[in-house]
Amino acid sequence: MQSFCGAFPVLPGKEQAGRDFAKACMDVRQKECADYLKRVGITKESWHLQKTLMGSFILVYYEAADVAKSFEILAKSKEPFEVWFKEQVLQVTGVDLNKPMEGPPPEQVFSMAT
Repeated sequence: MQSFCGAFPVLPGKEQAGRDFAKACMDVRQKECADYLKRVGITKESWHLQKTLMGSFILVYYEAADVAKSFEILAKSKEPFEVWFKEQVLQVTGVDLNKPMEGPPPEQVFSMAT
């Protein structure tokens, strides 16, 4: 199992939109979101809003058998939920999940379980 942990910038004035997006995924669109996670191979995902002196970020953590493949499937997907999901990400963070991520993936420098 691989994991992904990344920080997505929240555009100015979009914190509430980010909260609303998360709430919709956990509430009115929960079944669609669960189906999407299965389609792209994600077994666990969590989002965290982090306020910093440099602005707010949404920290995303997820686990999948193949992280790169999950991004590839999402980028190519035309499923209605995934189209909506990618549009929400773009509006809140400015990140276009239809395109490959620029630069290398985040580097894990520590992991420990007890």
